[in-house]
Amino acid sequence: MDDMDTDDSGDRRGATAGGASEVFSPPPLPPTAVANGDLSAQNNAWGLLSLARQLVDQGKPSLALQAVLVAMRSGGGEQAVLETLQRARELYRNRLQANTSVDELASLFAECAIAEAQPMVANNLSPPHTASPTPILLDSDETSILSMTGRKQIMLDAFADGSSFVCLQCGGLVSSLRRDEHMAYWCG
Repeated sequence: MDDMDTDDSGDRRGATAGGASEVFSPPPLPPTAVANGDLSAQNNAWGLLSLARQLVDQGKPSLALQAVLVAMRSGGGEQAVLETLQRARELYRNRLQANTSVDELASLFAECAIAEAQPMVANNLSPPHTASPTPILLDSDETSILSMTGRKQIMLDAFADGSSFVCLQCGGLVSSLRRDEHMAYWCG
């Protein structure tokens, strides 16, 4: 759990004034509850979950996680903890895979839209006497700067709305408004 005790900035969470990190320990049982014997494991677990919520609100997520783990152990033992952590891992991985699938589907739709738009661009070609090239999208087997860095969707979206074109000489995504300057000063 030590790796979970740091936040994004690398600072330790829950450090005391002396520099030692806090360790979660379940809250002490009220004397009346222990004396009367009316505190069940379920009530203790609910109390720990309430404590976990308070710890999250206080900005102590690692201590909150420890409280949840203690609550799960009190209700179902170590096996319950392992099963729950395994389930959380599976849900996280499935969500990542689903996001990847959605991104791939969006790219496919964008490519289809571009393919449909290309015949319209071909029909509206400027006369051969103009110096500026017609915006052309690179084939998928060619490389562009955005494709190489994993941001091909940006390129597809910009090309689809006609606001930009992919320069065939440098592979860069260039605003259509800056086409002449790009050709004259960058790739001319």
